[in-house]
Amino acid sequence: EVQLQASGGGSVQAGGSLRLSCVASGFNFEQYIIGWFRQAPGKEREGVSCMDGYDGRTVYADSVKGRFTISRDNANTAVYLQMNSLKTEDTADYYCAAHRGDVSFRMGDYAYWGQGTQVTVSS
Repeated sequence: EVQLQASGGGSVQAGGSLRLSCVASGFNFEQYIIGWFRQAPGKEREGVSCMDGYDGRTVYADSVKGRFTISRDNANTAVYLQMNSLKTEDTADYYCAAHRGDVSFRMGDYAYWGQGTQVTVSS
């Protein structure tokens, strides 16, 4: 059974940091792109960052470049999203997802999705 378990969300003041984790099981983790997406209340889900399991290629949304860092530990089938300098507009439910292919934010490509972890940034 494929599982993606996201955790690490919480409430933080603007300027603070959080580290999200996504632990995967049930598929060949290294062969998959792992992406982080978020959905704010009343808004569409959007891509935040993703990372290739083989060569480490990464993609970041313009809104998080320089503030968020994605990393992965293939041995422990985990992906992390370090979020620094958080802004109120980063408030959203964050999801991790997996697909085989190229690094992208095309949500239709992602075959597996985890449940969300909520991030709330207050001013």
